[in-house]
Amino acid sequence: MLVKNNKDSIIYFFRSIWLDITAIVIYAVLIGTLDHVTILRQIAIPLPITGIMGTIVALLLAFRTAQSYERWWEARKVWGEIVNDSRTLLRQIKQFLPELEYQRELKEFAQRQTIWCYALSESLRKIPFSEKVLHYLEQHKITANNIPAELLNRHADQLALICKTYQINDNKQVQIDTTIARLNDAMGKCERIKNTVFPKSYSLLIHFLIYVLISILPFGLEDNFPILEIFLTIVVASMLIGVEKTAIIMQDPFENSPTDVPMSALSALIKNNIKKICSDTAIPPLAPDNYYYIN
Repeated sequence: MLVKNNKDSIIYFFRSIWLDITAIVIYAVLIGTLDHVTILRQIAIPLPITGIMGTIVALLLAFRTAQSYERWWEARKVWGEIVNDSRTLLRQIKQFLPELEYQRELKEFAQRQTIWCYALSESLRKIPFSEKVLHYLEQHKITANNIPAELLNRHADQLALICKTYQINDNKQVQIDTTIARLNDAMGKCERIKNTVFPKSYSLLIHFLIYVLISILPFGLEDNFPILEIFLTIVVASMLIGVEKTAIIMQDPFENSPTDVPMSALSALIKNNIKKICSDTAIPPLAPDNYYYIN
């Protein structure tokens, strides 16, 4: 996940480009040498052609990077909404239910909302559910193709039951239901980002043009300084590859990599917020086994 001062993200980035950089260095040294000692010396591509090609690649990369960052930032904003709505849901339950009757309901909503956050993050990353999520699902006998959606359905079912039991004001019920609906919308946005694949043809086009530019670049530079020619080829090619890899990494914000949206950290933040909301009440804490998810 992408967090402040995360060295893993830098290491992950360099691991993703080292093969390309190695190939570029080998190509630059080989062609740069042959360009000065063999018949390849006679090949000279006008610099304006190389410049035009570089401009086209730069424009395509700028658009690709902007679109990738927009996807990543949208995913981060959605999880910011999830943090806010999780806090709002628990505060609404705490404030709207009768003081002497809401202990059990508040705890159930708190546990379920905490598990929902972890289940959603793990579903988006397509990894097996963690032990705490599996334990909760087994304890409450929850089975479904879409576990996060089922947990929100349990929210709605319990809301309808407590509103009927305690005769909660219709306006209060609508406010709580609206918060649950916003959580459902946020889940749908995350699934849309996860399941919308960046056009493969566009990626292949950019990759092809970058390597065409790299291939002709040594023949478009001056032959008077072979070491400088090799150095410039490596630097320019590495910059282009680096920008392309950055866009590729950022276009998938839910891929369980060091650069994805920090969903685990945000889920832990939500858990702590929910714990604080519950601890601000006069409710005695649940037994450790039952309170495991928000303690």
